[in-house]
Amino acid sequence: MITVHHLNNSRSQRVLWLLEELGLTYEIKRYERDPKTMLAPASLHEVHPLGKSPVITDGDLTLAESGAIIEYLVDRYGNGRLRPAIGTPEYLRYTYWLHYAEGSAMPPLLLKLIFDQIEKNSMPFFVRPIARLITNRVKISFIEPQITQHLDYMESEICKSAWFAGNEFTAADIQISFPLEAAVARAGLNASRPKLIAFLNRIHSRSAYQQALERGGAYDL
Repeated sequence: MITVHHLNNSRSQRVLWLLEELGLTYEIKRYERDPKTMLAPASLHEVHPLGKSPVITDGDLTLAESGAIIEYLVDRYGNGRLRPAIGTPEYLRYTYWLHYAEGSAMPPLLLKLIFDQIEKNSMPFFVRPIARLITNRVKISFIEPQITQHLDYMESEICKSAWFAGNEFTAADIQISFPLEAAVARAGLNASRPKLIAFLNRIHSRSAYQQALERGGAYDL
């Protein structure tokens, strides 16, 4: 039995969605973030040394990292579904987007989240102006231009085909969903990039996506 160690409002929602797309039986073990720190609970360290989500267990196997989990599930249980044929141009694009999502798209979004939190956190009054000046400069000079560059790039790429890897929906679209949803919540992704918004509307309308939300619970980035 596949078990998803599911942290609320996290990347593990993608794993639930993939399992629903594949029609697999699975169970969920739930974990809640600390309401103050927003970090995962210490109990996740009992599952994997890094104490992060997503993590799945499948028999004797314990596997972390979204990309690795998606590849494992598609390779073992997909029977050719949700990925292009190996050796095709679409497969190269599939592999690229599967790794781009976390390797390139997420880091600037994570940095923005961290720097936004620094500005909001309580601190001595004499430190606050300096901290806000530094964080604002970093965001304006580096983080926000990086986010803009990546969103513009993804907008131009999704124009090339119906889905990111080609004209068929694949697990790469599941993987890329999280940075795009995070960009809507944290980085101003809106109707000015109509192709990306249309992509999000299409995935949100999929029955497997909605079923995963029902099983996973509240999902608010």
